[in-house]
Amino acid sequence: MRYRELDLNLLMALDRLIRLRSVSRAADEMSVTQSAMSNMLARLREYFDDPLLMQVGRQMEPTARALDLAEPIRDILVRIEATVRGPSQFEPASSTRTFSMMVSDYSLMTVIPVVVQRVARLAPRVKLHFTPQVMQPAVQVEQGGADLVIAPGMYCSTDHPSEALLHDPLVCVMDEGNPLAGKLDVEALRTAEHVTMQPPGDAEAYSLTALAQVGINVDTPIKSYSFASLPALVRGTNRIAVVQSQLARAMTRGAGFVVVEPPVALKPLEQRLLWHKLRGPDPGIQWLRGQTLEAARELQAQVD
Repeated sequence: MRYRELDLNLLMALDRLIRLRSVSRAADEMSVTQSAMSNMLARLREYFDDPLLMQVGRQMEPTARALDLAEPIRDILVRIEATVRGPSQFEPASSTRTFSMMVSDYSLMTVIPVVVQRVARLAPRVKLHFTPQVMQPAVQVEQGGADLVIAPGMYCSTDHPSEALLHDPLVCVMDEGNPLAGKLDVEALRTAEHVTMQPPGDAEAYSLTALAQVGINVDTPIKSYSFASLPALVRGTNRIAVVQSQLARAMTRGAGFVVVEPPVALKPLEQRLLWHKLRGPDPGIQWLRGQTLEAARELQAQVD
């Protein structure tokens, strides 16, 4: 199909080239040869009269024109996919479909293993592709980068549907030798050094937000990009990590850690399941949503 002499099939190639910034990776994702992808890029460059991607060091960087095209092209492709796929039957037991989910490593350590177990049992040929949250979830959903996103409720967009997945209380994790383990009060929580997870971009760590809501501002000399690393980063120190209870449960099974209830009521983390409004009728995504919700119930039942 062509529009004003542009082969619309090339839009899929351009979307992947901009997103992956690699001819070889874009070729792999589209299941074409690298030579064929290079040819597509040449045709796109000729049509738009712009290099679109330029080699900078070992990777390719999109030009300003490419960045301007990225969002509208992604929106077009999401709409086409939703229209062409449309509501249809989904048979879990025989499906070979691949679903993508954007999740944090917190979710990977807690609810996602239960999702994987359920899918393996009910839909053994279905594939799950998990990708990290590298930008605001609302943007990820808008761009159609995943079938489902698990994200804190505070970061979800009202432009797309979402539903509550789980509420996870915050607890304090520390080394078993930390003198605060047996006498953690509000003042000790306030004056202790903390280890936190720094979300991508300028977002504030949820633990710091929850503490600030009750008037507690803390010193955070240690910041990590990974939720899963926090318990280990307090080992051998007198520092504290305020983390979700499910994460603490998953990461402190070995000796050496103490999990302490905070001396003040902190707002639990609300995790929500978010999807693109155009993909809501998709029976496959509806099924995966249901499995994820059931997995969260199973996880909660293990604690209760």
